[in-house]
Amino acid sequence: MRKVKINKDNCINCKSCIKVCPAKVFVSSDNETIVNHHNLKYCIDCGDCKAVCPEEAVINSNFDTRELDNDELNCDSKQFLSFLEKRRSIRSYRADRLSKEEKQYLNKVASLVPKGGHTESVRNIEIIIIENEELRDTYEVIKDYDVPLVVGNIGAPQLIKQGEEEPLTIDQAKEAVDMIGGDYLGIHFNYLQEVCQPEGDLRARNVLDAVEKISSELPVIAKETGGGVSSDIAVKLEKTGVKAIDVGGMGGTSFAAVEHYRADDETIKELSENLWDWGIPTPISIVECNRSVSLPLIGTGGIKNGIDAAKALSLGADIVGMAGGILPSLMEGKESTIEYLEKFIYHLKAGLFLQGCKYPEELKKQKIILTGELRDWIDI
Repeated sequence: MRKVKINKDNCINCKSCIKVCPAKVFVSSDNETIVNHHNLKYCIDCGDCKAVCPEEAVINSNFDTRELDNDELNCDSKQFLSFLEKRRSIRSYRADRLSKEEKQYLNKVASLVPKGGHTESVRNIEIIIIENEELRDTYEVIKDYDVPLVVGNIGAPQLIKQGEEEPLTIDQAKEAVDMIGGDYLGIHFNYLQEVCQPEGDLRARNVLDAVEKISSELPVIAKETGGGVSSDIAVKLEKTGVKAIDVGGMGGTSFAAVEHYRADDETIKELSENLWDWGIPTPISIVECNRSVSLPLIGTGGIKNGIDAAKALSLGADIVGMAGGILPSLMEGKESTIEYLEKFIYHLKAGLFLQGCKYPEELKKQKIILTGELRDWIDI
């Protein structure tokens, strides 16, 4: 039987457990935090109460992690999905075979993606997708699948006027979310890529005001795309009302490198080569944001396996994301992708086991030791 209590000697009455508990197991009474035993039956064992407590004052009999066997680790899809009831989430992949019609749709989208030799900017592709009814089906297909977290996507530069191009409206932003049945609107700050494009959108003044305006209408995730997010920028983003930050640090796909191979102009080629490794490395960006804001953090930029994910979670990320790591498997086919994901989860569980952690969020409680160049960047 589950036993939950508060160690009053350690509790500082910060109310963090009260704020995160979806079952309202914790309440405030007479200037102290106590357990509402009537609601214990609603506890879903998400572990958030222990994860957020700064003084380790929450005691839960289902979370004794000092001695664990590997087969006790609860890191399966059901446990991950319970995080969606709060601020935790992961992507879900289905093994269903695509229909011929769906393949035709996806092939059509692939033929329109900007690549070497194309001159269309990312901005133009985004607006075409929103306005061209023929292309909407290629994105709306995601509604047919039970994906637990769906994020629409627009660029921050497109929120303000760029030359003769008018900014995207709030209605267009809403449409980018609605047409895929999205949970959030992702706003990506890809100025590093834009500066490496001859047709790049380089106006940035008042962009945070535009983000704040949209954040008042839609749940927004602010996302970098390889440059990383510094502590001061994280604070500014939090003030705009965004719901989370995707750090998008340096270490994964370099969009300066992408533009280097796309460019015909030698000046642009040289610039993008010089900016190839520009940005804040992902681990440093996670630590800086974690110290500066209370928003959920998504660790992306160079995550290729479960051990990388465990490291990102230890540094302060709430969830992780990947693209370049999984793309080779996706190109090989369904079986290769399933194998990759199973291996990813197995490696993550190994990292949890070796740290004596039963749940991913417990990694934040572990002592970390930094060495080499990373230590030079960060003063823990």
